[in-house]
Parts: sequence; structure tokens; C-alpha cells
Amino acid sequence: MTVAVYPGSFDPITNGHLDVIKRSKKLFDRLFVSVVCNYSKKSLFTKEERVDIIKTVLMDNGLTDNVIIEGFEGLLINYVKEKHANVIVRGLRAVTDFEYEFAISQMNRHLNSEIDTVFLMANEQYSFISSNMIKEVAMLGGDISSQIHPYVLIKLKEKFNL
Repeated sequence: MTVAVYPGSFDPITNGHLDVIKRSKKLFDRLFVSVVCNYSKKSLFTKEERVDIIKTVLMDNGLTDNVIIEGFEGLLINYVKEKHANVIVRGLRAVTDFEYEFAISQMNRHLNSEIDTVFLMANEQYSFISSNMIKEVAMLGGDISSQIHPYVLIKLKEKFNL
């Protein structure tokens, strides 16, 4: 059985993330969508809120079979090993993403050579979307409804009192 982990801050989940999940769940027997507690970033949503949002979005899209959504803290490679996974999934939007993700994948490979990283290129309609951009446009009252699930939009409006 091939088990994969798709880690990310998902603050918030976008349609780009959703696209990677849809494609990954077809490739792997089990997919962990794992909300990272990233100490170098200040998150808008708590880890628990992000897990709840992802669960709601995936349920609404009929994407919950063979997918497990949970949060984690600590070193990714240890988490992947704990889940008996052998693949890390990462989405790439542009060349700049590749440089950053390549360095991380090399370190992960150094720490555990039995775990591979698979990169999925973003669908072109999502290649410009980032969670940070979504948050900024939402905070300023811009229309992001085509880039996120309606539940995410509700949660962003609650956070920004819109």
C-alpha cells in the first residue's frame, strides 16, 4: 500500500490545494492531508480551525475516502515515518517554489532515504494563488470567491469581521 503525506500550513486551504488533493488521492492508496504548525509563520487560523475547514471542504467535495486530515507538530520526516508513509506530496506553482521545495526534499532525503518527495505542478488556473494572497485580498474586501471554497470565504469574513 502506498501512503502519502501532503503537508502544508493551509492557512487557508485554496482551490490550488484542493486540486493537489484531488490528484494525489488518485495516485496513492491513502493520503494524509497534514496541517503543519509552522513556527516561522503567524497563522490567521489555529491548527484546529484549519483541520476543521479542510474536513468541511473535502466532505463537501466528496473527497474523504482514503484521505485523513489531521494536524501535527515537529519534524515532517518523523511524522511521515510515524504514519507509515513513503511519499511526501508537494505542489509547485512556479520555479521559485521548486528551489525552496527542492532544498527541503533533499534534507528530508538525507534524514530518511526511504521516503521520496513527489512534486505536482499546479493547474495553470491556480498557479498564481497563495494562501497569503487570499488572506490579503480578503482582508481588503476583494472578490476571491472563485479561488476558495464558500466555507473558506465564510471563515475569512468571520476572521476579518467583514
